[in-house]
Amino acid sequence: MFVSSEFISVITMQIKLSFFWSLILMGITSCSGSGSREIVLNENVDADAISKVAITGSVQTELYFPLLTGKRIALAGNHTSLIGNVHLADTMLRSGISLIRVFSPEHGFRGQAAAGEHVQSGRDEATGLPVISLYGTNRRPKPEDLKDIDLIVFDMQDVGLRFYTYISTMSYLMEEAARQNIDFLVLDRPNPNGHFVDGPVLENSFSSFVGLHPVPVVHGLTIGEYALMVNGEGWLGSGLKCNLKVIPVKNYIREMWYELPVAPSPNLPNMSSIMHYPYLCFFEGTQISLGRGTDFPFQVYGHPELPEVLFPFKFTPERRLAAPQPPLLGLLCNGIDLRTQRPDTLQSLARMDLSHLITAYKYFPDKTRFFNSFFDRLAGTASLREQIVAGKSEQEIREGWEGGIKRFREQRRPYLLYPDLKE
Repeated sequence: MFVSSEFISVITMQIKLSFFWSLILMGITSCSGSGSREIVLNENVDADAISKVAITGSVQTELYFPLLTGKRIALAGNHTSLIGNVHLADTMLRSGISLIRVFSPEHGFRGQAAAGEHVQSGRDEATGLPVISLYGTNRRPKPEDLKDIDLIVFDMQDVGLRFYTYISTMSYLMEEAARQNIDFLVLDRPNPNGHFVDGPVLENSFSSFVGLHPVPVVHGLTIGEYALMVNGEGWLGSGLKCNLKVIPVKNYIREMWYELPVAPSPNLPNMSSIMHYPYLCFFEGTQISLGRGTDFPFQVYGHPELPEVLFPFKFTPERRLAAPQPPLLGLLCNGIDLRTQRPDTLQSLARMDLSHLITAYKYFPDKTRFFNSFFDRLAGTASLREQIVAGKSEQEIREGWEGGIKRFREQRRPYLLYPDLKE
């Protein structure tokens, strides 16, 4: 199935109706329709079983390889661009597809660069393909990088957060593809944080590479749905529209538990880090360490000046391949260890836990130093910082988001490809 914006509404309605009648007629939380379709809800099914249900777009080569035949292809991918254990680039080349160039995001094509580290262009050692870095000197391809390309294939595992930069790379690629009249194909993948929508909607004045478009921090979209929304809402700018197709994930709904088969980036090493990431990432805009330079990044947080009696967990950031210069390097931090929570139980919360951010600010001695200039860009607004400083409760802060989230849910509705029980 190839999906363009003209067919989204019809496809979405068919999927939702099929799902609805399966639940009514069968009275269970898993159902089988025609072919191999299986829809499984998280609450009553083993997590390992659910993780095997979704079939990513990349696996469905019979649907998109015919589109690539006879064309000059560029792959926008990284270490997550896999079909089983084989990289998509290798599969394409072995299949005789004319793959001539690679575009790589933050962390590089093989996913080894540290967060924020500029990645140089060069050649992929495994394939010999030229690699154009889109997280180095340039964040978008130059016209000469695209002049001999007929179609760009985009395949990366996203984690569903506005500030996770793979979606910004995709947006810039789509924009330049639209300028050069180059086809754009997204191989969709499940969103491990796709079961909820939360956080402030980005204000345009705070647009940056860690948040290009007016969406909440947690947008609840797969990367394919996000591409459709960017294209459909005119966010490419200048009236541009990309010739976009999406290969959907088979057998996927947002409420299922999907365990990623490979870490999406060096400092998100496991599902615990991915489930805590939506709210712990705010600490990047503060003096607080979130565990970079340890074996458990995005699973702890702390600072030497936090009171030990309230923050009893000890850790010391050290130089690591994934964090060569981590915040608070070599300093013993007093903090909180969040690893005691099972990752799949965190899914049931369906919200960002702001209590840690609020508490850390409350007990940090010098509050004038707590936030740095990066915080508002991560939040996409100045109001979150201002509300924390003003002593607002988590509930009061959330009430300020409700209107924006409600409007966003309505706005995104035409672009949904998968059942959403909350819609």
